[in-house]
Amino acid sequence: MRIAELDTPSLLIDYSIMERNIKNMQNQATAWGVDLRPHAKTHKMPYVAGLQLEAGAKGITVAKTGEAEVMAAWGIPDIFIANEVVGTRKLGRIRELCEQGARISFGVDSLVAIDQIGLVFTPEVPARILIEVETGENRSGVVHQADFIKLLEAINRSKVIQFEGVFSHEGHSYKAENHEDCLRLFSDAQRLTVDYAKLARSLGFSCPTVSVGSTPSLLIAAIHGVPLEKGITEIRPGTYVFMDVGQGNAIGTYDTCAATVLATIISKPTATRVIADAGAKALTMQSRSGGICSTVGKGVVRLSPSTRFVVESVYDEHTIFNDGRFHDMVEIGDTVRIIPNHICPVVNLYDEVCLVQGDEVIRRVPILCRGKIQ
Repeated sequence: MRIAELDTPSLLIDYSIMERNIKNMQNQATAWGVDLRPHAKTHKMPYVAGLQLEAGAKGITVAKTGEAEVMAAWGIPDIFIANEVVGTRKLGRIRELCEQGARISFGVDSLVAIDQIGLVFTPEVPARILIEVETGENRSGVVHQADFIKLLEAINRSKVIQFEGVFSHEGHSYKAENHEDCLRLFSDAQRLTVDYAKLARSLGFSCPTVSVGSTPSLLIAAIHGVPLEKGITEIRPGTYVFMDVGQGNAIGTYDTCAATVLATIISKPTATRVIADAGAKALTMQSRSGGICSTVGKGVVRLSPSTRFVVESVYDEHTIFNDGRFHDMVEIGDTVRIIPNHICPVVNLYDEVCLVQGDEVIRRVPILCRGKIQ
């Protein structure tokens, strides 16, 4: 089947670019001497997770228990839920996955979660946990060493918890002013995470996993040949597999962008305005303000390597361009491929992706973790 035969909007993934992205990040992890555990919240597909594992990934990361259930059902053996899991119902679902043979670990940052774990897990089926460390994003994670020590003390008293290490996410690197600033933020985040691991070990705990990483910080570290801090054992990038406008802006090229939304030009009501059929329900309303990943508009169309046009705005079902040159280059009925600003929420809008090579659709892949937010 040819791309021209697809209905629109459709989410396309260039297989060759995706394959290259997977290989390059795996090679970089190997060069750094760390494990790669890709975050599947970007692609939400066991098929793509399988490609990452075949390339050498240690396991995968997910954001939610529901995603872990889907991945485990498809035979993904080693899954880390990089999020705080709170509530005996969710914890019970994780225990069931473990009883079925999956290796599931998950994040905690509170004594409440530790107490709930004690109500659900057993010495025969222990909870494998990592403590999250907050490193500057101002999101979840332990902020004070005193709280970290209290968590370790509670873990030490428990007979149903297996402590596996610490993790962090330097998501604030997306808003770094430049590459130098990004590398500084990344280095600070790594050092803080390693310091918490050292603290755990000083108190008699084994801390085998020290996990960090976001796509822009890792890509920029690789571009500049910067090694990871000593003591890091694992990285968890996600967006690198498909990339998007924000990530492309961070590294200075869209050549690694595997994902595009195929849209049809449906109206040219003025001499400058062009309307396509991929609105907010196909592209999202997301944009990034400030920093190396900042974006303008709601997406980018490349008609050639040197010619690109910005999606000015979107309504629910309409893409709006306001550019006389673009107006004159396209006709009603033509299709264009839009690189999304932020690919992760875009994937969650579709039932499937179409893997493409050249002008051919080579495979349709269901997005099985779509909507698995519980």
